[in-house]
Amino acid sequence: MAGRPRRKPISDAEIGRIKCFNQYALLPWVLMTLAPVSGVLRGEYPRPSYALAGLGLFALLYCATIVVSFMPRLQDGRLPFGLALLMVPVTGALAGSLPHALVLYALLAVVCAVVVPNRGGPVVILGVTALGAFTAYMRGDNSDIVGTCTSCLLAGGIVFVMLKLFQVVTQLKETRQELARVAVADERLRFSRDLHDLLGQTMSVVALKAEAVRRLAPLDPEAAAAQAESIEQISRQALAEIREAVSGYRETSLAEELDRARSLLGAAGIEPLVRESGPQLTAQAEKLLAWIVREGVTNVLRHSGARRCEISVERGADPVRLSISDDGGGTGSRALGSGNGNGLRGLTERLTTVGGTLEAGPWKTGFRLLATLPAKLPAGLQAEAQGRGGNGSGAPITA
Repeated sequence: MAGRPRRKPISDAEIGRIKCFNQYALLPWVLMTLAPVSGVLRGEYPRPSYALAGLGLFALLYCATIVVSFMPRLQDGRLPFGLALLMVPVTGALAGSLPHALVLYALLAVVCAVVVPNRGGPVVILGVTALGAFTAYMRGDNSDIVGTCTSCLLAGGIVFVMLKLFQVVTQLKETRQELARVAVADERLRFSRDLHDLLGQTMSVVALKAEAVRRLAPLDPEAAAAQAESIEQISRQALAEIREAVSGYRETSLAEELDRARSLLGAAGIEPLVRESGPQLTAQAEKLLAWIVREGVTNVLRHSGARRCEISVERGADPVRLSISDDGGGTGSRALGSGNGNGLRGLTERLTTVGGTLEAGPWKTGFRLLATLPAKLPAGLQAEAQGRGGNGSGAPITA
């Protein structure tokens, strides 16, 4: 048996085309007063001039109340309520004496639905219905009681529901606009964080090699030229990787990041010591660990002044532990552990997303960055982590 076709969700364009419910949809309802007007003109009431004047006053009050109720500056004030209350005795007087005038209670119910659009609206509509039924009973025409009640409930109920519906549509439009704005802001924040991670390590390497060129230029021009050529290669590679980051298709590899960490630390005169244990993790967990290695090594190069840096990856337990420690005397701890850097905030956001933790602070004679995360990320967290930090939005640095 073939399944029923699924309905397509309403698009933003379709929601934008929905017109709001306004006073122009309710003003034509005043034509319902033509029923008692025609009876007066046919001579069914002995004083036609008074009757027509009363019906004109009712029509004027109806139109004024509807218009005022939709004016932003006046709709929340006392004027709409005052006009609606004034309509009650006018409606009672006309409906109790003129022929075919019980229909005016339906218009009064419409006014009440507009003036009281909140939870009190249905109660007020029921009150108008009861008042109309009482007026029909007092006129001695029991057949009009049911018709009056039906017209009041239908007119007031339809307008009340329509107002609620279009209020929901307005809130939906505002919500979608806010969600779009937040999505753009989140994407800008993510990209700025990834760009910081991407450029931070490259600039650190360029600065170190430029310093080496300055020192070697007077003593060994050939070695200085080699360092300058290395700077050129790093810059070209960084430019290519920035383009890849913008395109968003290259992923970070932990193995590559550890190899680069060894190379960068060795080039800076820092002895690297890398330890790995346990089986390989999921792709998302490996990418998160690569981000941590990148930022941790970058801060060691920038701030620590260390002679030795140890990177330890323990995959055999749950949670997985990654630590980056150095013997730089705590200089790096003040730079990274203060919480003011974009790198530390970026790492904290990524780990918090997947249920991990990040600790940064003094360790023995230097500083340690310790990160923990679950060995197996839940499916939902994996997708969120990929949207925040993966999928190549911050390509690894090649030195």
